[in-house]
Amino acid sequence: MDLTTTYLGLKLAHPIVPSASPLSTSLDGIKRLEDGGAPAVVMYSLFEEQIERDLQLLHYHQDVHEDSHFEALSYFPTTTQYGVEADQYVGLLEQAVKATNIPIIGSLNGVTTGGWVKYARAMQDAGAAAIEVNVYYLPTDPHMTGAQVEQRYLEILAEVKRVVTVPVAMKLNPFFSAPMNMAQRLAVAGAAGLVLFNRFYQPDIDLDLLEVSHRLRLSTSDELRMPLRWVSIMHGRVPCDLAVTGGVHTHEDVLKALLAGANVAFMASALLHHGPGHIANTAAALREWLEEHEYDSVAQMIGSMSQRNVRNPDAYVRANYMRMLDSWKSTALPE
Repeated sequence: MDLTTTYLGLKLAHPIVPSASPLSTSLDGIKRLEDGGAPAVVMYSLFEEQIERDLQLLHYHQDVHEDSHFEALSYFPTTTQYGVEADQYVGLLEQAVKATNIPIIGSLNGVTTGGWVKYARAMQDAGAAAIEVNVYYLPTDPHMTGAQVEQRYLEILAEVKRVVTVPVAMKLNPFFSAPMNMAQRLAVAGAAGLVLFNRFYQPDIDLDLLEVSHRLRLSTSDELRMPLRWVSIMHGRVPCDLAVTGGVHTHEDVLKALLAGANVAFMASALLHHGPGHIANTAAALREWLEEHEYDSVAQMIGSMSQRNVRNPDAYVRANYMRMLDSWKSTALPE
């Protein structure tokens, strides 16, 4: 049984890849993921705000002493003193590349073009096998058009592509008015892969404190349905690799992602629940299912149930909505 797959030009032992999460914030955590069976690891995200804050602190501490006596030049901080978070990230990535035998994928999270994008080059120089760009952006400006939002994604991709030669994947949100068109434009602009979808963490309201609260809720397998639909529609039509993220907990979830057309299935919440060993357990269950159903390889099944390969392509679009409602009507109501 051949479980190998390719993603962003990387040949992976199997398609179950840990996505950006707290598990990759330390060298020990990354090594535990490798020991648990990870064929590659996406590092936790380095945020634009972290880079910009570091630079602002550096400039402030330089400017505040600019009129000091020349004997006080030691007041000037070094870049390493105030480039803490960004430099620590790149340092950890470099350590992980040297300490493991799997590809390490860097992750950048931002919403504008600017100097922060240059850290993609620092990641590449540190040994990153690829870069994942996560544009976690909420367009709240009433004067910003959908076209301007889309252009922002394309400009950020262009900036990253300008400074690196390793493959670049774009992590998208599901709220574009024309997801297929956006995916196509990003692929044409040079995205080697698309990750579907960015999981927006929603605020809540605390009724006791009357404050906006932020509580992290891990995903469930139910969240897999939206990326499944769009991966199945994009497979074979968008010229780049596809990854599913959000809702991948079991080998059944991985199988669904592959059948829909994904090259890899990203996993995070399940690993936070069960630990890194869950990767190997899921891969073993995946192998067993494939053998029982007489598949020879993972490659054989990828996209075999995408929209263009199923007998009823409408099952992934409008007809699916009507059938879903009919399935509820046919269910006996409780007395």
